[in-house]
Amino acid sequence: MQPRNTLSIWILNILVLSTGLAVGHPQVGAAASAGVSAIAGATAESIDALYEKAKKEGGKLTLYAPLSTRTQEFVLPIFEKRFPGIKIDHIDATSDALVTRAVTEARGGKVFGDIFAATLAYITRMRDQKLLVDMALPEAAAYPNNLKGSYWVATDTQFYVAGWNTNLLKKGEDPRQFEDFADPRWKKRLIAEPRDFQLLLGLAKYKYNSDEKAIDLLKRIALNNVEFHKGHSQLAELLVAGQAEVCITCYSHHFPPRIKKGGPIQPMLTEGVGEVGGTVTIFKDAPHPNAALLWARWIVSEEGQKVYAQAGETPAHPKVEPVEKTRPAKIYPLTVDDVKEFPRYEKLWKEIFQLR
Repeated sequence: MQPRNTLSIWILNILVLSTGLAVGHPQVGAAASAGVSAIAGATAESIDALYEKAKKEGGKLTLYAPLSTRTQEFVLPIFEKRFPGIKIDHIDATSDALVTRAVTEARGGKVFGDIFAATLAYITRMRDQKLLVDMALPEAAAYPNNLKGSYWVATDTQFYVAGWNTNLLKKGEDPRQFEDFADPRWKKRLIAEPRDFQLLLGLAKYKYNSDEKAIDLLKRIALNNVEFHKGHSQLAELLVAGQAEVCITCYSHHFPPRIKKGGPIQPMLTEGVGEVGGTVTIFKDAPHPNAALLWARWIVSEEGQKVYAQAGETPAHPKVEPVEKTRPAKIYPLTVDDVKEFPRYEKLWKEIFQLR
């Protein structure tokens, strides 16, 4: 999982990228054909056969991904232990920086990355620049359509939920749905992340099937003087410290580790907006296509997803449960098709809460 960026940064990067690889680079195109062929021909192979090919092509995997510290320290070493002789070179940076780097390298005629892992907003940019290859992973057959595409498969999911400090709420006050927060009794008791327009989008499209109803709800919630703080970890810590009573856009996976440490907090898991937290994609001209495919197939397999779960992530695989309870009972899931609507809903969100 990774941090998200504001609309202004999103637009800036689109403008930067639009001058890049729209027509491709001849050297990259020549190199790509071999990689594409290798990926297309290897998807039906056994993992063991793929592993042998990965060792023969150099035993290296270059991973462009803004991974959490826990995932870096837990998942990557397990992969290297599972496949001895394959060494991961992890390029860690923000998603914006990785996209810019990938485009710059490709424009120069040389691509170094094998795997690109990021949220849907970033992989669609990479796809628009013709940098990612289609991949038909056998393991992806277990995933629903909203968690995979022709060139990507989700690795983890995250959920926007409400949560509260159990010491500060009176008995019987526990909220059950987002509509509860429109009640005037929550005035000056609510906090949220200023960039979480996904809550509006999810409610509008997948709960109400109506922008008007979702906007009306959030306008009534806004009357309760919601206090905004940047960073979802910050929101959770404010609840733990008792400096805030209720959060309406917390990440559900931020609750279990803090509860384990004695934090008096509780998430509202009756409903939530879900989005793909991370994905796996393969560079069209990956220098190590077999190693890239080995990683992609392993990380979305039940085996790899169980490792992801042990790292504290919420796995995307429908048959793999997270170690901690983080999935809401009702989920309003955002899809790759929603990405193009992000700017519109961010604008509406800012207008509702009078944010800059």
